[in-house]
Amino acid sequence: MAEQIIIKSGREKSLRRRHPWVFSGAIHKIKGKPELGATINVVSDKGEFLGVAAYSPHSQIRARIWSFSEGTEINKAFFRKRIIAAQALRETLVAPVTNAYRIIAGESDGLPGVTIDRYADVLVLQLLSAGASFHQETITAVLHELYPECRIYERSDVDVRQKEGLKLVTGARHGEAPKEPIVIEENGLKLNVDVIGGHKTGYYLDQRDARAAIRPYVKDKTVLNCFAYTGGFGLYAAAAGAKEVVNVDMSQAALDTSAANLALNGLSASNVKHIKADVFTQLRTYAENGQRFDVIVLDPPKFVDSKASLNRACRGYKDINRIAAKLLNPGGILFTFSCSGLLSSELFQKVVADACLDANRDLQIIARTSQAPDHPVHIHYPEGWYLKGLILRAMD
Repeated sequence: MAEQIIIKSGREKSLRRRHPWVFSGAIHKIKGKPELGATINVVSDKGEFLGVAAYSPHSQIRARIWSFSEGTEINKAFFRKRIIAAQALRETLVAPVTNAYRIIAGESDGLPGVTIDRYADVLVLQLLSAGASFHQETITAVLHELYPECRIYERSDVDVRQKEGLKLVTGARHGEAPKEPIVIEENGLKLNVDVIGGHKTGYYLDQRDARAAIRPYVKDKTVLNCFAYTGGFGLYAAAAGAKEVVNVDMSQAALDTSAANLALNGLSASNVKHIKADVFTQLRTYAENGQRFDVIVLDPPKFVDSKASLNRACRGYKDINRIAAKLLNPGGILFTFSCSGLLSSELFQKVVADACLDANRDLQIIARTSQAPDHPVHIHYPEGWYLKGLILRAMD
């Protein structure tokens, strides 16, 4: 391979530790004129092989490593091998409890920029890097061969693609685009998923275990589910015998799906409320009215999209957790989460602790949660761990 990225002296340490990203500042020079997404070798300033990568000239992450083995060809056989290995892991981890799971989790499954989620008989493909997009046809062909019973729909509509010099893309890649919501099964419950217009690839598969974790705490209790989206936590609570469930979200369409999910599972809607409102405003209204709840779920969208926004995000997390702590009945349970990868678990816990201090409430951590196991974290790619959660109990 004539085209190469040559790394500056002393800047190859992260690659030797098998981290899969090459930043622009680490590059001494580029040999040849590789096209967007093309495969290129990465070498040290002494000419030592470091990795086989995909080239991305417009991004600060100038290359993403496909393989640290010299001579690896990035072809159909390569993608087939990686996808088969990933599927085998999911068969062990999650297939017994759901027909909706993440097959490929990007760098953590050795395919940088590639996300593949399965929802029953639909595969949703998300290609977020130049290299992933470059191989779109090959990846789609492999998926069609390995999952002949599935339709394939692409949801490469995330803004990060623009940093890679790519346009946002959506559309059917094999079979017809789903015209109706896909019904998935998860831990004995059924849920409607909109793979075309829903958040992420349609649903928050990474919170599967956390949703199940709410079950022991809700029987005959009042539950407030904030940032409810399509009501996953609320559905689990209703099915587990909650006395009252209140789902709060800004999207009426999402709340309508939440109501449909209740009906889909034969659950009564008489004790479930759906409130279209800004969560920050609604929490303040509850506090002003002196309303209290036994269980509160705070599962907000990502507040941190850059290091520059970290302080602002911490203020947001602190604000909602402070009010939620005030709204808890004695002995009440708070489920609180952050899906912001740039916010460490240590800092998140500190923010929640400060919120409890300002609320003049003592809470104790009784469990921690993370992303479900079909969202693994490669040991050399800590950025793959983004979702963290705390389950806390009000002591007074």
